[in-house]
Amino acid sequence: MQTIDPRPELQQAIQEAVDAGFAGVQLRVHDERGEWVGSAGVRELGESAEPPTDGRFWTGSVVKTFTATAVLQLVAEGRIGLDDPVADHLSEFGLDGRITVRMLLQHTSGLFNYTGEYYEDGTIVLGVPATGKEWVDTRLRSYRPQELIALALSKPARFEPGAGFSYSNTNYTLAALLIERLAGRPYGEEMQRRILGPLGLRDTVLSGDVTDLPEPHAHGYYRYQDGEEWKVADVSRQNLSLLFGAGGMYSTTRDLQTFVSALNGGTLLPAPLLAEMRTPHGPLGYGLGLFVQDLGPDTGGTVYHHNGGAPGGYGALMYSNPDGSRTLTAGVTTGDAELNPAEVFPKVMDKLVKAVFQDGPKAS
Repeated sequence: MQTIDPRPELQQAIQEAVDAGFAGVQLRVHDERGEWVGSAGVRELGESAEPPTDGRFWTGSVVKTFTATAVLQLVAEGRIGLDDPVADHLSEFGLDGRITVRMLLQHTSGLFNYTGEYYEDGTIVLGVPATGKEWVDTRLRSYRPQELIALALSKPARFEPGAGFSYSNTNYTLAALLIERLAGRPYGEEMQRRILGPLGLRDTVLSGDVTDLPEPHAHGYYRYQDGEEWKVADVSRQNLSLLFGAGGMYSTTRDLQTFVSALNGGTLLPAPLLAEMRTPHGPLGYGLGLFVQDLGPDTGGTVYHHNGGAPGGYGALMYSNPDGSRTLTAGVTTGDAELNPAEVFPKVMDKLVKAVFQDGPKAS
């Protein structure tokens, strides 16, 4: 669908992201004025072409919302309860019997994060390679979810089940395995049957050993230290099995828009479970696979979102208002600039969210 009007505030917001050091941004906004799509930056370093507005990108943790939705559908069908012990269904891992389905989806299980833990005192306990040169060198490796869980369970838990909040990919890899166990099908097949197929998400893949983004796509780059030397690698190829059920997915802004609009519009879950999903908990306001953000009554109200970042090169944004009528979805790539995405990315998100949700529709 073509741009309804120029929307200079949106184009300015994504241009500012590029000016801050990102290589490229593709943005899709759906609201009362229709649908706006645009991009800024470059598709590939050294070239002038902008990122494709229909391009595929690695989404990272956005997949957690998909996984949580499928689990909640199984709850709606009476296949499992939110407060049932996970160990009753995945007995082979020897999980603490106090860990419930809700705790997985809410990140309150206390389980060690298999991509590494960063403790309040500055201590870092490494997991599978997910940063630096080691990740660059091993990024095409295939992982089995069972080995990711085994690594996590070999480390001490951060806290007793239910006693705190700690964002952990381990929770969602277990949730994906729970989907397999309850459905009797591979995770990817069940997600296709429940979500991707019914919504027509043809450009989304969230399981397997996929390493290549189909065209069109923008290239993502990762800056890392090799000894005393800083290098930049094109990491457009990476194996999504590293984050099974937790962050291994590629998609498009259109597919993410279709999904988040359907979810918040009530298409995918019965109202009581959607309400459970959107009830915030803990210091980050995390529900069951969704962040809940209150923009204030005079500046947009509540938005529901889950953003994500691949280990390197790519990021994704997915936001919606309560009824799914206003959405923001975006794909972001990093280049060769000396920037810390963890510091710059929140500023990019804030600017875009304000442009879409706080300002409201303006007269054409």
